[in-house]
Amino acid sequence: MQDSDIKSVARRLHEAEANVERIKQTSLEYPNITIADAYAIQSEWCKIKISAGQVVKGHKIGLTSRAMQMQAEIDEPDFGTLFDKMFFDDGSEIEAKKFLTPMVEVELAFILGSRLEGDAVTIFDVINATDFVTPALEIIDFRNNGVDPGQQQTRTVMDTIADNAANAGIVLGGRAMRPKDLDLRWIPALLYKNGIIEETGVAAGVLNNPANGIVWLAKKLAPFCIALEAGQVVLAGSFTRPVPVAPGDTIHGDFCNLGSITCRFR
Repeated sequence: MQDSDIKSVARRLHEAEANVERIKQTSLEYPNITIADAYAIQSEWCKIKISAGQVVKGHKIGLTSRAMQMQAEIDEPDFGTLFDKMFFDDGSEIEAKKFLTPMVEVELAFILGSRLEGDAVTIFDVINATDFVTPALEIIDFRNNGVDPGQQQTRTVMDTIADNAANAGIVLGGRAMRPKDLDLRWIPALLYKNGIIEETGVAAGVLNNPANGIVWLAKKLAPFCIALEAGQVVLAGSFTRPVPVAPGDTIHGDFCNLGSITCRFR
């Protein structure tokens, strides 16, 4: 893709988010789009957000489960950027009209106490650099059409990556605990919608250990000289399928010893 095309798509995604509307799949408009092109669009969109006054607060990792990777026809996760406007408090009432077709996933958030950078980062570095691990609900949404109404083409992973990895919101809550005090692989979660358990899972579903997601991200960002900074929040990836939500729905995530987290869509 040409630089002008990348900037054009980024601008359209930004406007689509602001206007709560969908655009035609980027992959349909540019059939030869590559993953590198998709990340270039995402990066350009992030620059637009920053120029509009939004503040980078961290990063997210997506497509971490084997099942989701097979569905997307890729063999590695993807990533996106978290901005200050995306954060909601535990117990928040969230306006559903801000989103198109919102869905919720349960995740673990790593709150970094020191910098992580380079392609030599290990899981031990991640654990040492993390101040706290805490429960999180990620709200995902898509600005690209799921299925094109004319050509019936479905959304591809390139569309999702360009769309900031479908990132739309994050709710933090529960108990913040030191990673050295936890067996990260065996942290469980029950995801309730309106009092009914919709999904269950354990954190090992994220690349065998959610800390591995942070390792992967640090290495992925290394060629671009981008570090994971102290104070940033990194969502390690979902260990349940996304659950659709609508106005009136109450979402509750029970993370056992790490406590619980709730939000309501109005």
